[in-house]
Amino acid sequence: MDVYSEIVRLRDEGRRGALATIINVRGSIPSFETAKMLVRDDGSIVGTIGGGCVEAEVWQTAKEVMQSEKPQTLTFNLNQNPKYDTGLVCGGTMEVFIEPVLPIPQLYIFGAGHVAHSLYSVAKMAGFEITVIDDREAYANRERYPEAKQIYADDYAKVLEQIAPGESSFLVIATRGHHDDMRILRWALTMPTSFRYLGMIGSERKFISIQKELEAEGIPTKKFESVYSPVGLDLGAITPEEIAVAIVAEMIGVRRNSTTALPHLSWSRKRQALKSNS
Repeated sequence: MDVYSEIVRLRDEGRRGALATIINVRGSIPSFETAKMLVRDDGSIVGTIGGGCVEAEVWQTAKEVMQSEKPQTLTFNLNQNPKYDTGLVCGGTMEVFIEPVLPIPQLYIFGAGHVAHSLYSVAKMAGFEITVIDDREAYANRERYPEAKQIYADDYAKVLEQIAPGESSFLVIATRGHHDDMRILRWALTMPTSFRYLGMIGSERKFISIQKELEAEGIPTKKFESVYSPVGLDLGAITPEEIAVAIVAEMIGVRRNSTTALPHLSWSRKRQALKSNS
């Protein structure tokens, strides 16, 4: 099986992997420079960089690289440690570069109004593939969203039966009304998988109001901790374009595993305080 075609397949399916490549060789090794091994997110592999304990250590590091999304370089001195060739000392040294294979980020925008249109433009520039959903064909169409991956213009209930975002997907709820926002959030929180990012436009009080209604229906409180609402970084944004920049900035922070740019935990605490006082 070809490593490169398998990388394409993984990314198309929204899955992760890590690609290990021998980038430097000195002396004799049990493989050759530029040899590659792809480790899939389920632990299976394609290709080889020589077998034995070298591959076992690379496999373990590849799993770490998938999680951190940051590359690593390993050095193996085969002339010093016989374990790396299952007892056969080759006498050489090799370096292996392990890089993450990440899915193209998929953004689902629920609603196709002014904020959604600006969000589409900014997110497209940031490298997201976008699906637009709205119940109005006058808003959700190819003229307004020419480069969208998919466009759905139908009743939300019907569309929700047709789509299946994966765990690496980004979702932003920005419909024109409280009722549809709540319907989509209910669907998202009751899906068997969680998403990489789930945001809903609106104030904190709006979110708490919807949360109370959905909790009364039986959705556990803990589920709401993963929701970014108000959506977007707190930049003081007012216009649709500014709001779109704030949302995409937050999604990039999530995508790149930022530990400093996202005040999400403080929002959770503020929500609980507002909820107990309302």
